[in-house]
Amino acid sequence: MKDELDDLLKKGDLDAVLIVGPASHNAPMVYFTGPVHVDGFLVKRQGGPPVLFCLPMEREEAARTGLDTRMLDWGGFNQTAGGDPVELEVLILQHILTETGASGNVAVFGRMDAGHAFSVLQKLGQRMPKVQLQGRSDGRSPLSEARITKGPTEVERIRRVGKITVEIVAAVVDFLTSQRAEGNRLVTRTGEPVTVGDVKRRIRLMAAERGVEMPEGLIFSVGRDAGVPHSSGQDGDPISIGVPVLLDIYPCEAGGGYFYDFTRTWCLGHAPDEAAELHGLVLEAHRRALAALRPGVTARSIQQQTCDWFESHGHPTTRSDPKTLNGYVHSLGHGVGLDVHEPPAFRDAAEGEEELRAGMVFAIEPGLYYPERGLGMRIEDTVWLRPDGKPEILVDYPTDLELPLRPRRAPRKVGMRAAHRPLQQAQRAR
Repeated sequence: MKDELDDLLKKGDLDAVLIVGPASHNAPMVYFTGPVHVDGFLVKRQGGPPVLFCLPMEREEAARTGLDTRMLDWGGFNQTAGGDPVELEVLILQHILTETGASGNVAVFGRMDAGHAFSVLQKLGQRMPKVQLQGRSDGRSPLSEARITKGPTEVERIRRVGKITVEIVAAVVDFLTSQRAEGNRLVTRTGEPVTVGDVKRRIRLMAAERGVEMPEGLIFSVGRDAGVPHSSGQDGDPISIGVPVLLDIYPCEAGGGYFYDFTRTWCLGHAPDEAAELHGLVLEAHRRALAALRPGVTARSIQQQTCDWFESHGHPTTRSDPKTLNGYVHSLGHGVGLDVHEPPAFRDAAEGEEELRAGMVFAIEPGLYYPERGLGMRIEDTVWLRPDGKPEILVDYPTDLELPLRPRRAPRKVGMRAAHRPLQQAQRAR
């Protein structure tokens, strides 16, 4: 959490962090500013408050952050730079680091074109030899360490996105189950096939209407594609009866704030025995993983427990065969926050050795996949490890596999007497 950041900077031998770029979809910047329309620079020194630098035209947006905000004379800097974009940014960063007193080791984060960033930071390092600029991996930095646990306000923001997520999912279920079956396909009232693209367009519209965004896309896949975990689904594919349909949706607050991650797998009309068997194993793996979550255990140990479960039922896993494309082919989960994938990583590898801590928020998503058999099953919820050490699914939603189609009411027959009644009444009124 943010109140740990000064200690983490000290532990990491950093005087400051420098964050560049817009706040929109820029997790390091949004961590301090919130999702606002500001494009600038931020310096957080060890023991000092964060300072935000931006253009005067963004002063109202900057004021919303509640941070110490300072305006940049962009025109003046640009005139001195002679219109050279690299020199312009070097001059601005010199000014920012000097004004805040940053020196020694300074870690750089944020969003900037890679080639431009290389030129700017190389030139800045030559101009300011007392500042040692460092590019630390965000996955191993003091900033990511602070972000790995969430405070109450952050958790409630994630929960709010989760509530919107399940509203959208419920509306998708309502849409699918209100259509009719024609042969083995789902069709509209006019007899047109319902396609993957139809559903995706509805999801995007509902997300926009509810004030969330999906910058990382979404997955809505059918049959074989559902058996390939990151296949997003082909827009033209029809939705078939009794075939697994997988929806993985991970929206975030508008402007690039906190994410929520959620997956369900369904069969419309009925579920074949093989699909039901796989779904039951995945659901039990999900339940067992939730029961094992507590502070002090490693993420890796819960991944291994999940491998034990699937292997005991004859399914290959990434532990038994690291190259497998069938069975349990991915890790159990990952942290969720300002990025949809954050630490901790529930992997059977070194990064999975991290111990779980109260305040962490992560996705738990066991799955089984057999693409050549047209089968893919995944159940995913976003879980908070509460201050009392107990796991809590932030927003509950049913895990049913079968989605029965709702019977349509036959159109009401109108008799001759009823049909003519309005005319007769009108004639009497004359």
